[in-house]
Amino acid sequence: MAPRKNFRNQAKKEVKPAAVVNKNGVKVEASVAASGGGFSGTKIFTWFMVLALLGVWSSVAVVWFDLVDYDNVIAERAKEFRFNFSEVLQGKLSAYDADGDGDFDVEDAKVLLGLKERPVSVLLREAKEESAVKEPAAVPLPPISDDFIPDDSRDEATHPYEDENNAIDTKGELVEKAQPQQTLEESKQYNNQPGSPETKETVQLRYNAEAESVPEPEADVEPEVESVPELEAEFVPELKENAEDQPKDKLKEKAKKKKPKLLNKFEKTIKTEIDAAEKLRKKGKVEEAVRAFETLVLQYPQSPRCRYGKALAEDGLAEKMLSNDMLQKAIGTYKEASELPNATPDLIKATLKKRAERQQFLGRMRGALATLEKLVQIFPEDMALKNDLGVAHLLIGDNNSAKRVYEEVLATAPSDGFAKVHYGFILKSENKIAESIPFLRDGLESGDPGTDDGRFYFHLGDALQRMGDDSAYKWYERGHQRGHFASVWQRSLYNVDGLKAQPWWTPKDTGYMDLVKTLERNWRIIRDEAQSVMDKTTGLFVPEEENLREKGEWGQFTLWQQGKKAGESCRSVPKTCGLLERYPEATGCKRGQIKFSVMQPGTHVWPHTGPTNCRLRMHLGLVIPKTGCKIRCTNDTRAWEEGKVLIFDDSFEHEVWQDADSYRLIFIVDVWHPELTQYQRQTLSPI
Repeated sequence: MAPRKNFRNQAKKEVKPAAVVNKNGVKVEASVAASGGGFSGTKIFTWFMVLALLGVWSSVAVVWFDLVDYDNVIAERAKEFRFNFSEVLQGKLSAYDADGDGDFDVEDAKVLLGLKERPVSVLLREAKEESAVKEPAAVPLPPISDDFIPDDSRDEATHPYEDENNAIDTKGELVEKAQPQQTLEESKQYNNQPGSPETKETVQLRYNAEAESVPEPEADVEPEVESVPELEAEFVPELKENAEDQPKDKLKEKAKKKKPKLLNKFEKTIKTEIDAAEKLRKKGKVEEAVRAFETLVLQYPQSPRCRYGKALAEDGLAEKMLSNDMLQKAIGTYKEASELPNATPDLIKATLKKRAERQQFLGRMRGALATLEKLVQIFPEDMALKNDLGVAHLLIGDNNSAKRVYEEVLATAPSDGFAKVHYGFILKSENKIAESIPFLRDGLESGDPGTDDGRFYFHLGDALQRMGDDSAYKWYERGHQRGHFASVWQRSLYNVDGLKAQPWWTPKDTGYMDLVKTLERNWRIIRDEAQSVMDKTTGLFVPEEENLREKGEWGQFTLWQQGKKAGESCRSVPKTCGLLERYPEATGCKRGQIKFSVMQPGTHVWPHTGPTNCRLRMHLGLVIPKTGCKIRCTNDTRAWEEGKVLIFDDSFEHEVWQDADSYRLIFIVDVWHPELTQYQRQTLSPI
């Protein structure tokens, strides 16, 4: 058999005596058989392996209550593991000591066969041994990977950690792909503010955890190590020689990537244990990492770094389990770590930043605000923290406090791009259009992290359009090139990718022929009910509050909003609401509205786009003056007709004029984009 042949070939080959077969049916050398199986100089290594491994596999056999061909097994194991002679003499079978008790027994066999889990102490020991192995220095230094990065234990001071991940998604990607609904609560948006095109929601800057997506794994707060300064001088002298030739911004970038100092003096003495537990977390073994850090916290209850590691592990486990309860536990552990004595400033900063970030993700905006206020008190010179504090104020709708924060930042750091775009956004929401433009423009041109966001391109272009500045389309084009807009014309921000995009639609295109016919057949009933509630004394029609009018009067009376019926309103127009009840593509459209719209003479609506490509908008003409009323979508201008439905995609730029001598009355019905699946319609968040 092949195993016996391979095993036999490991012996010395000077003499090849005839082989005999022993009682187990295994061939052995004639010299050994003749001597009664005694130890020869050439066979002593083989027999020590036989004796040692016989015990190993006997224990395995005991577990399974099975018979084992020991000769074959020994041959295979010897070939696979290749124990050396000194290890056998010293009994070093550590590869089989799976439970860490110093010997090999039935319990070890159970672990090896997968019948029992390995103890945390063994996992810690192995990770510790692996992380303790020192790699030889090389020239040049090897590149740093995204894998495990141990804490910096050097005594010399390092620069505080500067986190480049701001609270706003720097990619600005708002393409929505419907996912299974998650157990983690949706993060909140900035509160409704005036000054946004089309809907209040378009002025809301959404936090980076989008409502429909399961959260991405959190980046660790420990940045990559750019290089080790001590080794640069010794092994890579050319780095210092060429430093003068490097651009200043590159040098600044390197300075920002200094590793945070997370260990206090005592923790440097237990660094190997911390690194071992951290390695488990870095490798995605979050359950084991939690247990390992819990053990360390019990051993060293006053260690902030052990507590912080436990919080990170719990955070990772919460993501794996999609568990709010586990994430809340991590938030509490972050707080405990930050309040322990002897925590380094870098650890306090990293811990509280993570805590605020996770509080925001859970929708606990006021708790996150309190955490960030504490951070700013501790680190008043850190402008990035103040910027995050400003965002926290916006998330709870406190624009005035956010404005004060960004004014403080700009007074200290006048070129801070992140503060500029947010300050410009606030000014625009206050309808200070001209004042907002330089802040939005300069902030975008700065290229600072957190500024390359479609919402800032959107509002800058809108502000320029309102000032009659054609350079608006240059910024729309730039936003399109950066991937924020589907095109220069279609500038919605909350989208589902791949949907058919065209400005004007026919009833046949939509597939909603029955709804269109119902509206057109019953347009007089709908008109009469609308006129019956138009009396201003009733207060049912309310002025348009989205700051879309350049001038004039525009009132609306809403029947459905975000897929929810306005019961009181429908009681005033029961026939109209009754007609729509059987059309879920309209009444169930969580990203749209159903409403009457009346526009008085002399009204002009600014060019604007809706917030999403997930809907189409139907306009049923009810009272239309013969001339003076028109609507433009992209570069195609049309007029309404009484009793007829116009259908367009309001995610494309559109504009309205009312220059007639009497009011214009239409019925607006938003419907789901026909290409959305039923699952998407159920899971997409309301707008």
